[in-house]
Amino acid sequence: MSPVGGWPQLRAAVEAGADAVFFGVEAFHARAKVGFTNEQLPELMRTLHARGVMGFVTFNVLVFDGELREAERQLIHLAESGVDAIIVQDHGVARLAHEICPDLPIHGSTQMSITSAEGAELARRFGASRVVLGRELSLRDIGRIAAQTDMELETFVHGALCVSYSGQCFSSEAWGGRSANRGQCAQACRLPYDLFVDGLQRDLGDARYLLSPGDLYALHQVPDLVELGVNCLKIEGRYKDAEFVALTTAAYRKAVDEAWAGLPLSVTPGEERDLEQVYSRGLGPHFIAGTNHQTVVRGRAPRHRGVRVGTVRGTTERGVLVDLSETVKPGDGLVFDPANWRTPEGREEGGFLYGLWQGGRQTEEVRPGQTYELRFGRGAVDPARVRPGDPVWRTQDPTLVARVKPLLDAADPVYTRPVTAHFRGHVGEPPALTLTDEHGHAATATLPDPLQPARNRGLTEEGLRESLGKLGGTGYHLAGLTADLAGLGFLPVSALNALRREAAERLTALRAEAPVRRITPRLEGALREAVAAQPASITTPDRLHVLVRTPEQLDAALEARPDSVTLDYLELYGLKPSVERVKATGIPVRVASPRILKPTEQNLQKFLLSLGAELLVRSGGLLEGLQGTPDLPALMGDFSLNAANVLTTRALLDLGLTRVTPTHDLNARQITDLAGLVGPQRLEVIAYGHLPVFHTEHCVFCRFLSDGTDYTNCGQPCESHRVALRDERGRLHPVMADVGCRNTVFEGRPQVAGGHLATWRAAGLRDFRLEFVHESPEEVREVIAAHRAYLAGELDAEALAARLHALSEAGTTEGSLFVPPGFEGLTTLPML
Repeated sequence: MSPVGGWPQLRAAVEAGADAVFFGVEAFHARAKVGFTNEQLPELMRTLHARGVMGFVTFNVLVFDGELREAERQLIHLAESGVDAIIVQDHGVARLAHEICPDLPIHGSTQMSITSAEGAELARRFGASRVVLGRELSLRDIGRIAAQTDMELETFVHGALCVSYSGQCFSSEAWGGRSANRGQCAQACRLPYDLFVDGLQRDLGDARYLLSPGDLYALHQVPDLVELGVNCLKIEGRYKDAEFVALTTAAYRKAVDEAWAGLPLSVTPGEERDLEQVYSRGLGPHFIAGTNHQTVVRGRAPRHRGVRVGTVRGTTERGVLVDLSETVKPGDGLVFDPANWRTPEGREEGGFLYGLWQGGRQTEEVRPGQTYELRFGRGAVDPARVRPGDPVWRTQDPTLVARVKPLLDAADPVYTRPVTAHFRGHVGEPPALTLTDEHGHAATATLPDPLQPARNRGLTEEGLRESLGKLGGTGYHLAGLTADLAGLGFLPVSALNALRREAAERLTALRAEAPVRRITPRLEGALREAVAAQPASITTPDRLHVLVRTPEQLDAALEARPDSVTLDYLELYGLKPSVERVKATGIPVRVASPRILKPTEQNLQKFLLSLGAELLVRSGGLLEGLQGTPDLPALMGDFSLNAANVLTTRALLDLGLTRVTPTHDLNARQITDLAGLVGPQRLEVIAYGHLPVFHTEHCVFCRFLSDGTDYTNCGQPCESHRVALRDERGRLHPVMADVGCRNTVFEGRPQVAGGHLATWRAAGLRDFRLEFVHESPEEVREVIAAHRAYLAGELDAEALAARLHALSEAGTTEGSLFVPPGFEGLTTLPML
């Protein structure tokens, strides 16, 4: 399956052999800058289906309550236009789509953070027939999932990697007021950061881009993925050009065909170089081949590098001396890579190569392994900014376009689909030809006049195969022929050609038809059901729930005696004693689960249940795994379940959750509105905390504080060091590891809701959570005391904000709770 951002990319994917393409249509998709219009969609789908290619539409964003009416209209339009599937992130929207059109396949997006068979089964509950697995899974993980579920599985095999688990990144929300879960990723992971270890800056050398992963390249793993039974291999890159789409699609098409046929992978070094040349931040299999934290993030640069062609030896008055490792030629675009630690503004020297000199003479014969003087246009390269040792990259190769041109500019179809032909030729009856494609579509053409007896040579199966096999320009090739001949008949070549053309045209028209589907608007009914399930309103006192991450913070929290304590510890060993300590005080105790659970981590569910504590459920896979378990403790659903609207929130509550914390994608007004739809007593809101901006499989501790590759040999530096990242504005953001060695980068400033507490309380919200990351015990006491004083009427909102701001050296932020000027929430239910 290939990425399509526009018509040129679509044509490239089809001609290179894609079985399916994925793209966005106007609203509700995660690549907001590219895609197609609603008006274009029906013709686009006809074009794809005529060529035997499926079209999957991305509907992979969280949908707000105020958008549900528009979302239903869009889902109906997609179903009517004949799209082959929709790729959905929002669980409630997935269920709504399934109810609107049961015939429209639903694929659970990678933004559902699916990393286990249980996560796949949760998606099935909401109507999904296929899930796109997290890119952080290894071949072994994928194999375990495939063995435990009959859901269709889709995996990424090529393209950009997010450092954060998809659906679990809030950096854009925290720092740009725009949500990655809403198609507005600001790519904060591609920025440089400084590393602080135990309060001291650590020299990173040339690796300041320590959250910018290389690009995924799993061509060599295709045979394994085919063997495991993965249903779809997905290429990432809806922002990429047609050359990228053509090259990557052709490479993986060939790899899949060879694997399916039991043949070895035949990719050549030149073809691999082309894949690296067209777009690459440094290609590698990364997590799919097993975890190696030293290679996932090289950190030298965040942008396209292409192919490394040499190393700078020195400079001359007119050019740059380079030890070449690859052949270069005039017209190539080259860049000298300073790793940006010498160029804070990110500028790099480079340009188009004008010529090469050796021994004082211009040369066209270039031999890798020798030194050449590279010259550029006047003023293109400043030699003073180029240093010996700098890598040299070819970022553009003009000949690459020429190699791809046959796929991009072909007048006739390049990649053709198989058809079988059946010819009926009975003397005295009109001859007929039936063409049948690989999906079972069959079209028959019949000549008006009966077949005449042959005077000399009559029709034979061999002759028919030659004539009917001339399918050039139709998009088909003849894969098989059967003939039903009675009597020795004769047809002129012109008649056979006409019969072949008509049958092919009819088959193409038949393939292009939109499927007939059952479509019924369902939003109004779904909303009535969701709102009707709202519990009766009761008056309860305000409750403060406190989440701590260290035993020292726990000491302070117990002194303050909140309404509950949640333990979110790095390691498991200290959990049971801490649970018993809280129980001994009579305070309700909860334990936070990890946000990600892989197939090898399912035993963690048993351990969590053995603690006898309430659970803060952060993983959809864990929530599914708990279904049907007897004697469950109280379950609270956390922000990571991405409840953004009444449909999703209600559906999660129906799976046994007592309360749900809304996603960080909602602002304070939207949280108020959601409380009105599901009942305020069913929500628990975060009044103080640090946004978890990145949640990543990549371990910063392992990469920079050890020489190890993963948790088995890193020495666990996360247990003995405190790490923080400093951004370009000078703010420090703490990094913590969880029980699965996954890292969370937290916003350094606490996000406070003081200015919204009055509105929330007026809406009936009573459960407020205070979350601590790196706060000292004294700060924990002060934050709890300040909120308690506010709720008791001893502080107003302004005084609360001032007190919290003074406690934090970095200050505070309203963060994702900020309500933009002019923002209007719901005045009525979305439909009623």
